Amino acid sequence: MRPESLKTRIFLDGADPEETRQVIKALGFLDGQTTNPSLLAKNPEAQAHKTQGNKFSATAIYQFYKELCQELSGLLPEGSVSIEVYADETTPVAPMLEQAREFDTWIPNAHIKLPTTTAGLEAANVLTGEGRRVNMTLVFSQAQAAAVYAATKGAARGAVFLSPFIGRLDDRGENGMDLIKNIIRMYGPGDGHVEVLTASVRSMEHFLCALAVGSDIITAPYKILMDWAEAGLPIPGPAYIYEPSGLAPIAYEPLNLDGRWRDYPIAHPLTDAGMAKFSADWNSLIDMEA
Repeated sequence: MRPESLKTRIFLDGADPEETRQVIKALGFLDGQTTNPSLLAKNPEAQAHKTQGNKFSATAIYQFYKELCQELSGLLPEGSVSIEVYADETTPVAPMLEQAREFDTWIPNAHIKLPTTTAGLEAANVLTGEGRRVNMTLVFSQAQAAAVYAATKGAARGAVFLSPFIGRLDDRGENGMDLIKNIIRMYGPGDGHVEVLTASVRSMEHFLCALAVGSDIITAPYKILMDWAEAGLPIPGPAYIYEPSGLAPIAYEPLNLDGRWRDYPIAHPLTDAGMAKFSADWNSLIDMEA
């Protein structure tokens, strides 16, 4: 059962419906699920296709993804399921929009995941203008967060998620949780139409700190959510102390949220690397010669 004092929404980061069922049973609730190509590649059925040398056709992989998302949606009818478009560094706006509009017909509770790039932001601007819901992913800077805010201005609260990937910042020696704090602070005077979804959660310390600083949503892998359940669903207060070892702090930038989205410096090497990884994992499931 959801603790009464829990304000943050809890999502599972994964693509295995059996894990979803187990987390719902362990927690007594679950508010949504995030998927991506790398998680899809780890799905047991997808893995079986790869190991048996029977990869999907370019058409069949989308049918597999559709059926998976429909199953997840059925398990989480009141929640959100994030479905990610295929995008590498060369993908223009038009195919992102085509995929997004198709994915949005799969289930009634979809948030379409788009990379926080120029093309992804342009797509988000169009899609939110059509009343669709988006999850801007691979966020690694305040400037990217400010651009998402500007590109989706006018969207209703709940229509736009922002997913900073804290673990990947930690990997290169930066304190990823500082970025969460900085974005929440920056968004404070705004209209609240973008919700901060803490992603790439690697540890219970990440999870508890995200709760303590007031992240709107946290998406975490199966193991962390099961460990949280086993610990009794603790909810730390704002006095919770997170002391990462050996990570450089990320300074706050006093950015103006009223700028034009195209004017923010959004380029980030981790965004590029993330798109390359996601597209490679997607392509690893497909028989390119079929």
